[in-house]
Amino acid sequence: MLIWVIVIVVVFFSVVAAILSRYRKCPSDKIMVIYGKVGGKDGTGSSLAAKCLHGGATFIWPVIQSFQYLDLTPISISVDLKSALSKQNIRIDVPSKFTVGISTEPAIMQNAAERLLGLKLSEVQELSRDIIFGQLRLVIATMEIEEINTDRDKFLSAVSNNVEGELKKIGLRLINVNMTDITDESGYITALGKEAAAKAINDAKISVAEKDRDGNIGAANAERDQRIQVSSANAAAVKGENDSRMLIAETEAQRRESEAEANRKATAAERVAEAKALEEAYAAQQEAEVARAKREEATMEADIIVKAEIDKRRAEIEAEASAERLRRQARGEADAIFAKMEAQARGSEEILIRQAAGLVKIMEAAGGNADAAVKMMIADKLEELVKTQVDAIKNLKIDKVTVWDGEGKNAAAGFARGLMKSLPPLNDLFNMAGLTLPGFLAPGKTEELSEIKENS
Repeated sequence: MLIWVIVIVVVFFSVVAAILSRYRKCPSDKIMVIYGKVGGKDGTGSSLAAKCLHGGATFIWPVIQSFQYLDLTPISISVDLKSALSKQNIRIDVPSKFTVGISTEPAIMQNAAERLLGLKLSEVQELSRDIIFGQLRLVIATMEIEEINTDRDKFLSAVSNNVEGELKKIGLRLINVNMTDITDESGYITALGKEAAAKAINDAKISVAEKDRDGNIGAANAERDQRIQVSSANAAAVKGENDSRMLIAETEAQRRESEAEANRKATAAERVAEAKALEEAYAAQQEAEVARAKREEATMEADIIVKAEIDKRRAEIEAEASAERLRRQARGEADAIFAKMEAQARGSEEILIRQAAGLVKIMEAAGGNADAAVKMMIADKLEELVKTQVDAIKNLKIDKVTVWDGEGKNAAAGFARGLMKSLPPLNDLFNMAGLTLPGFLAPGKTEELSEIKENS
């Protein structure tokens, strides 16, 4: 009996152990593919060939079910595509590296269970490489080299869309695409690179030239503003100096006016004081006269003296006032004459300065040669000098000229020549001024000019 109990217990624990051994947990980096009698139907109504489980755990029925794992580790595939024909019929080399992996999406995971279960890693890589080669050639054939070389994002997007669509059919998903340098047999891409580099260099040179131009314009504008501000400051300074001088002149005039007013008041005060003194004296004299009323003769003498004194004081006051008026008038006339002479002196000084500046410029124009400068000035005034000599006799009225010439010569011509010779020669005039005529105006030349004028 005990033996049967032991056998039953052993069988029970064996069954339990067998059942527990069929309960499988799926790691996070793998997909558990359960195949056999799994039940359920797909989207088309057909029975499922396998059941995929990512994570979690499930019971595997013995005998009717079994399982395997699909590794989710990414697979790196090097695709060294050569001589791919582009849209322009130019063959290019596109070395690239693709990273793929089994997808965890239910539908794509089902495709992986049906098409990749049991394959080795090298076999999966080779299958993926064939798909990538075909789609990569297809994408290159629809694009121009300029697009592939410059718009790399568009090229990678087209490759990703085409390749991933095909990889999903076998249960894979595209994780990453890495393109290295794209080259071509004809050197077209290299030429495009050189063209872009040359364009970038030219653009940089143009930009530098524009910046230099802007800098020069800014410096010129700054110098112009500086000159304008300096000129404005100088003008303001000159205006301030002139205003100060005017203020000083006005203050001086006010001072003189105040002094004159003070003198006038002092003089008037003196006159008033003297008048008061006289009044008091007169009052004292009047009291004396009243006291000496009986002395008529003394009173009469006192009246005469007082009257004479009054006349004397009046004459003195009038004389002082007249003298003061004359002094002020003389002072005003002197100030006016001084101002007029000062203005004339400034005008003369300005004229001499301008004449000196003109003479300096004439000397500069003559190259520093004084003789050449004098010739220039004489040439400028020659017409006026000749005109002056001619004007000396042009208004001479001669009603009748009778010439007796016993030798039978042209007496009229000799008379005219003598008349012209009576004028002061230019050479003598210049000698008196301490100057020497140029060679073309020497005495012989002037006589020739005179004869030419007489004959004409």
